[in-house]
Amino acid sequence: MIRAGFVHQALRYGSDAAFLAATADFVTDGLDAGDPVLAVLTAHNIALLEEALGDRSGAVEFVEARDWYDYPSRTLGRYHAYCDRHGPDRRVRIIGEPLWAGRGAFETREWMRYESLLNVAFADSAHWILCPYDTRTLPADIVRTAARTHPELTDGAADFTDPADFYAECDALRPRSLPACPDDIPFARGGSAAVRQGLAVYARRAGLPEQRTYDLVAAVHETVVNALRYGGGRGVVRLRGDGEYVICEVRDEGAHTSVPRPPFPGHLPPSGPAAPGGHGMWLVRQLTDLVTEDLDPSGSVVQLYFRRPEGRPSDRPGDRLGG
Repeated sequence: MIRAGFVHQALRYGSDAAFLAATADFVTDGLDAGDPVLAVLTAHNIALLEEALGDRSGAVEFVEARDWYDYPSRTLGRYHAYCDRHGPDRRVRIIGEPLWAGRGAFETREWMRYESLLNVAFADSAHWILCPYDTRTLPADIVRTAARTHPELTDGAADFTDPADFYAECDALRPRSLPACPDDIPFARGGSAAVRQGLAVYARRAGLPEQRTYDLVAAVHETVVNALRYGGGRGVVRLRGDGEYVICEVRDEGAHTSVPRPPFPGHLPPSGPAAPGGHGMWLVRQLTDLVTEDLDPSGSVVQLYFRRPEGRPSDRPGDRLGG
């Protein structure tokens, strides 16, 4: 089947047979049309689909979901890079099955936001993305939300919510700002070197490996630079940790000018190297595991989350879900 424009569908399935009935036809139709096909699935579903496709499975690029769906912004960046490699005017077919097991409520909500943002990120393309949801293992609220984040369902009518409205709903449930602490690092123009030094010391003390320490310093410093540029020239960095994340919060005092808030800040890649803006927050999100932002002319708050090394989502059914 050939479809015009971007297609984003949710496949809700309750058996291996139902999964194969939809995905095998989706793949073979794509191969017959000459489309590149990427299947990002659990190891179990990769084995099922490879067996069903037989010799044709060699024409499909398979990737384990555990290696692809680590954090929303990086996953969105991977899909952009994959599609760009095949040319901007060529249709790509993707089966993408996010991992929901092992994620808390905050992270689950950010993955729901990611599913909604796909409709914005690829709106001008001809790509076709099919997202499987296993009703045998997933909580009902995750399955229900699929009908709000996908314009189409393979088994019924969607209850689609405009991505801007869904984004605002997610923002309304963002974690609270961090309280002040004597260890907070104030910053002002000309003082970013001290901020970088303090960040590096804190990240190492928190147990982050060297590469993630570098990522944390780079991402928080970029956020501080944005605060200096747009937030009145001064602010504070607050550093905390819990059992799962190292958390960095950047607050500014506000420029007190009416600067329009960018839509979906940092979630969509800049249109090119010459784009007038958007590079900073995109970079921050690629380096950071999770980011929340409250951008306000009277004072903005950006929180950056870096998972501790021992924590990683699982694709095993029965692991902690959405709690």
